[in-house]
Amino acid sequence: MAMPLRQTARISTYLLQQKLLKRRDKFPLIVELEPLFACNLKCEGCGKIQHPAGVLKQRMPVAQAVGAVLESGAPMVSIAGGEPLMHPQIDEIVRQLVERRKYVFLCTNALLLRKKLDKFTPSPYFSFTVHIDGLRERHDASVAKEGTFDEAVAAIKEAKARGFRVTTNSTFFNTDTAQSVVEVLDYLNDDLQVDEMMISPAYAYEKAPDQEHFLGVQQTRELFKKAFAGGNRRRWRLNHSPLFLDFLEGKVDFECTAWGIPNYSLFGWQRPCYLMSDGYVPTYRELVEGTDWDKYGRGKDARCENCMAHCGYEPTAVLATMGSLKASIRAARETVAGNRGH
Repeated sequence: MAMPLRQTARISTYLLQQKLLKRRDKFPLIVELEPLFACNLKCEGCGKIQHPAGVLKQRMPVAQAVGAVLESGAPMVSIAGGEPLMHPQIDEIVRQLVERRKYVFLCTNALLLRKKLDKFTPSPYFSFTVHIDGLRERHDASVAKEGTFDEAVAAIKEAKARGFRVTTNSTFFNTDTAQSVVEVLDYLNDDLQVDEMMISPAYAYEKAPDQEHFLGVQQTRELFKKAFAGGNRRRWRLNHSPLFLDFLEGKVDFECTAWGIPNYSLFGWQRPCYLMSDGYVPTYRELVEGTDWDKYGRGKDARCENCMAHCGYEPTAVLATMGSLKASIRAARETVAGNRGH
């Protein structure tokens, strides 16, 4: 793990408060906030832009976006979409959340990043999270637009030069190999020297244009077991708990805890997660208390059979780490090692 020590301490304290002091069974680790669905790309594996034109024109008011995060009480926020930088008040949403000491990750394809950098201020509470799904040819094919990789790289370099924290998020499909995973993570880690990297096996969005190249569970395990061989995962600055990485390569298995990373969009709080839509409710409390969480997950819902996404399983891994002294020590050691290596 490469999470900054200050952030690690803050999140650890939050988790202990929820479990031991407030004795809550369900609580958010991070909120997935979608203040718009519009995007300037049409990625083959994304189902978010398949909304009517009227919906794609909508932009969430600042007060609504900030209010939803505060309502949940989550210490971290991942702002996605769509492309968040298309929101005319995205800088104000970020500013208000940072002002309240929320850790904010603004997910972007980076096409607008260099033009928008002046709107933001570097902060230990704020990171740009740039989507990089492979090296140049692979990434541009994934987003269906040539030149996107080069622009993303240029934007990352400029953002880092201006003092911003920059992380990345990479999605891998069944067209990827262990070698292609290693190559892109080596490039991000060593050449671009981004602060942290997230990885995820592609999930089969129902409305995604490409329905042929999503990974199954066994394919995911084989891919990451090979990619992680030789100690690779220990030298990369991966923003995941060690147990979640164990999960990806099949060393452990977990139950889904989608309530740990709830999604709030223009439609409200989404059941059960940002990858599946079984309706929306207006309040976070209704989401937590009114959703039958036990009916979701592999072996329970057919839509979940091939899902190994972080939104369902990273919270489980984090809670499992908390419940094990050995796992906690291991996570602490990897956090310290990751910070020393950067």
